[in-house]
Amino acid sequence: QVQLVESGGGLVQPGGSLRLSCAASGFPLDYKAIGWFRQAPGKEREAVSCIRTSDSLTYYADSVKGRFTISRDNAKNTVYLQMNSLKPEDTAVYYCAANTQYYSDYLFLQYEYDDWGQGTQVTVSS
Repeated sequence: QVQLVESGGGLVQPGGSLRLSCAASGFPLDYKAIGWFRQAPGKEREAVSCIRTSDSLTYYADSVKGRFTISRDNAKNTVYLQMNSLKPEDTAVYYCAANTQYYSDYLFLQYEYDDWGQGTQVTVSS
């Protein structure tokens, strides 16, 4: 089972930046994809950005394209989400999740992710 720990959330002004980290551990360490998801108050959880490990195929939600970048450091078993030009509507709890079972082209499908972190709060406000 993969264990995931997010960090890097916080309070930032509109237009600012944050970098979220997702440290993965556990044995065996094996996942098909890792994704970032978010849930704002009163809204459903949505996929933000995901990356497939075999070929680094990425997915970005339309609302974050051009502003967010997902990357991974295999040596550190860590996946990052660089968030730039943050907007108040980016305020949410951000979760990291691992897909350990499915090789999928549809990286945004939440049901394919079976290990989830505890979440980190991102608040964008002046």
